[in-house]
Amino acid sequence: MSWTRMSISLTGAVAAFSTVAAISTIWLLLTDPATVATAFNEGTITPLVRTVAQVLVDVVRGLLTYL
Repeated sequence: MSWTRMSISLTGAVAAFSTVAAISTIWLLLTDPATVATAFNEGTITPLVRTVAQVLVDVVRGLLTYL
C-alpha cells in the first residue's frame, strides 16, 4: 500500500470519527444538556462517553428483544 493511499485512508477514518463525535455531542446537547455542560465545565469526556455507551447498550437490548 502506498503512502498516498494510506494517508487517504487515515484521513477518512479520522473524518468519520470526528463526524460521529460531533453528531453525538449535538444529540446529547439536545437530549441531556446537563451532562454536556458538566463535561465541558470539568474538561472531561467521561460523562459523554458513558451516556453514549448507555444509549448504545439500550439500542442493542431493544433490538435483541425483537429477535
